[in-house]
Amino acid sequence: MNILVVDDEKEIADLVELYLKNEGFQVFKFYNGCDALRCVETQDIDLAVLDIMLPDIDGLKICSKIRETKIFPIIMLTAKETEIDKITGLTMGADDYVTKPFRPLELMARIKAQLRRYTMMSPKKDESVLTIGALTIDKDNHRCFLDNQLLSLTPTEFSILWLLCSNQGKVVSVDQIFHDLWGEKYYTNSSSSIMVHIRHLREKMNDSAENPRYIQTVWGVGYKIE
Repeated sequence: MNILVVDDEKEIADLVELYLKNEGFQVFKFYNGCDALRCVETQDIDLAVLDIMLPDIDGLKICSKIRETKIFPIIMLTAKETEIDKITGLTMGADDYVTKPFRPLELMARIKAQLRRYTMMSPKKDESVLTIGALTIDKDNHRCFLDNQLLSLTPTEFSILWLLCSNQGKVVSVDQIFHDLWGEKYYTNSSSSIMVHIRHLREKMNDSAENPRYIQTVWGVGYKIE
């Protein structure tokens, strides 16, 4: 899941990021509001942790702006602790309120609780359309967009990318790719064919094996998309 963290105190933002990553979350971290709002427009965010006191736009305004189009949980993280501040934050659309100083483990528990509630109450996503970061792949219409640009993929490239996306976070073996695409027994020399398709996919996605944005190689096993 993708968590947005916004705090102008670098030490706090970095600490929250560390704990979130240790729990397996993907973190989008920013020290100002403008960059955070741009992230919300381009990424599939599942929860936001917002500081109120920011150098450009305060967290309450960011919260209100997010609520115009998004329903994911928002936790306000701030030094303000008066009752009126809490009421204001909740009125603006926040789901929870944590004051500084705070215990990182308590914040993690609050985040997990909000995500559980959100997952149970949210309508089930259309399983024929998957979104990972700036990548959206539509199985029914056989279309794929990256950074809002349509990618020109061959049927095989599309099938491989769909298989990886539908198994997000899991390693898909070369054997599984070959069997799922061609329905045949995998042979050792078949890996070269799959490697070519993966290379072409990376070229079209401006991705690379050395510094992958999406497709990661798990040496000796297969590939995965986080």
